[in-house]
Amino acid sequence: MLRHAIPHLFEATLAPLALFYLSLWLIGVWGALLVALGWSYLALARRVVFGQRVPGILVLAVVGLTVRTAIALASGSVFVYFLQPTLGSLTVGGAFLLSVPAGRPLAGRLAADFYPMSPEMLANVAVRRFFRRISLLWAFVNVVNAGLTIWLLVSQPLPTFVIARTAVSLGCTGGAIAVSTVWFFRSMRRHGLLKPKHARAVAA
Repeated sequence: MLRHAIPHLFEATLAPLALFYLSLWLIGVWGALLVALGWSYLALARRVVFGQRVPGILVLAVVGLTVRTAIALASGSVFVYFLQPTLGSLTVGGAFLLSVPAGRPLAGRLAADFYPMSPEMLANVAVRRFFRRISLLWAFVNVVNAGLTIWLLVSQPLPTFVIARTAVSLGCTGGAIAVSTVWFFRSMRRHGLLKPKHARAVAA
């Protein structure tokens, strides 16, 4: 699963984040914004040109960075740029929450970026129930992440905020990914959709 997920995470989040930090010290905050945005567009264009599948997480990253950068440039405010992800987190949390009663849990749409599943597995009742519950978890995580980010933004200087926000975001997201992963495999094994560990070891 890690082999499947890490390239998507690197391409959509880790690489633009690293380029932003590097550019921040070399050419300033406005140049760093454009460098991070440029990377995301290049990653998207590469997949389109070579006919590769475009991960949902990359699409979300490109849309988010585009809107944030455009608004920040139009307003001339770096504060607005860093506030937007928080508003974005609240929006994404709302999207996860609203997708549950709509019968199309957002977690299921993004799952293919992290773990390859067949259409038959995605249509399974137990799998769909799991994605409804995990969508509620991610709605909660996004709201908490947004609340902590707002507090850091109004209470810390920019260099401290950038580092602290990254740590908070990675901590919340990483923790949620870990919980989601363990929950997924336990749920699937309980419903007989994945073999238990010992059975896989014997088969190997």
